Amino acid sequence: MALAVGSKAPFFKLYNTERREMSLNDFSGRTLVINFFPAAFTGVCTEQLCTNRDEVSFYKGLDAAVIGISVDMPFSLKAFKEKNNINFELLSDFNKVTIHEYEMYHTNFVCGIRGVAKRGVVVVDHLGHIGYSEETANPGIQVNFAALKEALERMKVEK
Repeated sequence: MALAVGSKAPFFKLYNTERREMSLNDFSGRTLVINFFPAAFTGVCTEQLCTNRDEVSFYKGLDAAVIGISVDMPFSLKAFKEKNNINFELLSDFNKVTIHEYEMYHTNFVCGIRGVAKRGVVVVDHLGHIGYSEETANPGIQVNFAALKEALERMKVEK
């Protein structure tokens, strides 16, 4: 179940690929697009993040920052980021706190695996509230990028 639009975004503090702590506060005053993804080096996750990579100029035009969050370790995320030329921060939620707080925790991913992030996207507005939230019912299904873009454009007008 996705977080309710209008609710306060849960605080997070996670490590990036350079093992530097980053938090929700690092993006205060800006719109933040959070991409949750199950695992680095998998097909649909690579497509999700590479699509966001290719759209970074669109996001910047709306004064929006983009990040990705998974339960992979920072070292794995660094290799994934380098291999795919990802041009935004990837954060490690290895302890699975943030995926729980954002309601993006898989209880049955595949083969009985639990504890990875669901595939989804959450947009936090410049005031720290949820402006858009989507999770896919099936991890093999991609997020709706058209709906995400539409929500971001609407939020820019409302800002």
